[in-house]
Amino acid sequence: MSYTIDVYRGNLKPTRDFVSFASFVSFFPQLVAGPIERATNLLPQILNARVFKYEIAVQGLRLILWGMFKKVVIADSLAPVVDNIFTGYETFGGGTLILGSVYFAFQIYCDFSGYSDIAIGISKLFGFELMSNFKFPYFSRNIGEFWRRWHISLSTWFRDYLYIPLGGSKKGKWISLRNIFIIFLVSGFWHGANWTFLIWGFIHAVLYIPSFVLKTNRKYVSVIVAENSFFPSLREVLQMVVNFCFVTMGWVFFRSESTEKAISIIGKFFTEFSYHTPYKDYLFFYVMPFVILEWIFRRDERLTDVNKYLWLALTVIFLILITAKFGNQQSFIYFQF
Repeated sequence: MSYTIDVYRGNLKPTRDFVSFASFVSFFPQLVAGPIERATNLLPQILNARVFKYEIAVQGLRLILWGMFKKVVIADSLAPVVDNIFTGYETFGGGTLILGSVYFAFQIYCDFSGYSDIAIGISKLFGFELMSNFKFPYFSRNIGEFWRRWHISLSTWFRDYLYIPLGGSKKGKWISLRNIFIIFLVSGFWHGANWTFLIWGFIHAVLYIPSFVLKTNRKYVSVIVAENSFFPSLREVLQMVVNFCFVTMGWVFFRSESTEKAISIIGKFFTEFSYHTPYKDYLFFYVMPFVILEWIFRRDERLTDVNKYLWLALTVIFLILITAKFGNQQSFIYFQF
């Protein structure tokens, strides 16, 4: 669709090389789940000659390793716990359900961003540069920043091919609000024909509207969190925590099979809360160490400047854990969409 639209708009000249066009539409690293690459970026790279570069290949291998670490070590370890909690939600208290929701937030992030890292890394081995699909979204300070960092290839696709053609934000406030609801509802429907996905999109639209009205949705376009310091300010911590809580409640609808189940789970957050939970060890063993690593890497999603000794440590840890977990593979979540 993007190729056809870009050619129609005059942003891209149609190619007469069928092999190159076929290579673009069937480019295997990102074909199943993204990043959703456009012809304006990928097709010229296919048409041009490429030369193998050792440094680029090393970067690709590092991204593949990091993507596998996120998928196999973090996402696949959390997956059985998330399944147990969401399947038996009626028997668990609010504390366990909150943990289950947090675990799913990291499961889906590590699963999908891990896939994207692997796809980008494999592409580098062939001399192709794909767009970044995730930029540490859980360190966002508002919902606008979150959507500039989460599934970037999809959100920018909807922006350029749906939101802007509908009028964007240049035809008055009410038209802008209508367009925001449309793109978020379409984003939900894109994931599946289920009310839970539509409500997930509706929740994000509702969260985005105040930021849009107050004109803070683009406040953090070029400034990362704790830009000049290793530690964030108290205000930044509160902003990230509040934003993550709202996003996680939205994930409850995304993960649940029905709206009734999602509402029941969220209701238990506040009515049946208990600190006693059998799954808290996963928080300290998987989630918190991963968050610390992400925080260290947060300035560079391509991980080009990471210390080689840290890479060695990650490789050793990955090999040990993957050996211990052999046989516990989980399919990628986004393969179903």
